[in-house]
Amino acid sequence: MDVELVLREAYEGPREKISRALSICLPAQAGYNRKMSKLSVGIVGLPNVGKSTLFNALTNKSVPAENYPFCTIDPSVGIVPVPDERLDKLAALSKSKKVIPAVVEFVDIAGLVKGASEGEGLGNKFLSNIREVDAIVEVVRIFQDPGVIHVHEKVDPLFDIEIINLELEKAGIKKPTLYVLNMSEAAENLDIKVPGPSVMIDPVFGTGLDQLITESYKLLDLITFFTTGEDESRAWTTKRNATAPEAGKSIHTDFQEKFIRAQVVSYRDLVDAGSMVKAREKGLLRTEGKEYIVQDGDVVEFLI
Repeated sequence: MDVELVLREAYEGPREKISRALSICLPAQAGYNRKMSKLSVGIVGLPNVGKSTLFNALTNKSVPAENYPFCTIDPSVGIVPVPDERLDKLAALSKSKKVIPAVVEFVDIAGLVKGASEGEGLGNKFLSNIREVDAIVEVVRIFQDPGVIHVHEKVDPLFDIEIINLELEKAGIKKPTLYVLNMSEAAENLDIKVPGPSVMIDPVFGTGLDQLITESYKLLDLITFFTTGEDESRAWTTKRNATAPEAGKSIHTDFQEKFIRAQVVSYRDLVDAGSMVKAREKGLLRTEGKEYIVQDGDVVEFLI
């Protein structure tokens, strides 16, 4: 399999093809570090609030989304590209043959119910799956539709949030949480204030999905740095406040273990300069050592 060819075709295709290509190809490269997709976000909520519908919209991966509780028994995992116009601009500037995005890993976890911390429903299994993720997007239904069953027979988003958060607290689970308000452009929606950061989405019409992906990426406290050239422009992921060698490990373990120095220019400076050559001529390209903290938007060449 030509890994780079598959990834290139994936990026030029629909989101579901990207998800499939990345999940197949990333583990296949010797020395390639999957750290960028190792951190994951769990999609949680009560049964029938739209978790699997959202997951399907994010990845177009076929998972059950029928209208009844506990339809998703085992979690499904999808790798979703992070929208970033900077990558496209770098690719255009470098006339890159390939363009590879950063990704977020989403885990679709079956519905959590009251009493889950004590084993109610499929509680023990669900809580075990939630413990394996690094952050939570909590899906809350705010649309009114008598044709869509609610586990408590009424739509009360704040009550739903209280149940989920109480069960997570009882289970000792403390993670960053982003509230996802599942609305419908075709129905009446409740106006509520949630106890934390939130995004509003309509997974059927696709409203708010890019914002959700971007905010989930931030929820994991991740930043993006870039490599760019004629062969390829790629967005890489590392934790905020990572040193240059730590960030380099996201690409290949050699870039951490054998790190000598890195040449760095900010995305904005490079684009304003018009080319790497001109950025170097203007003194915008810097040489950084092992202690350098990589910044979001840095364009980096690692030297080993």
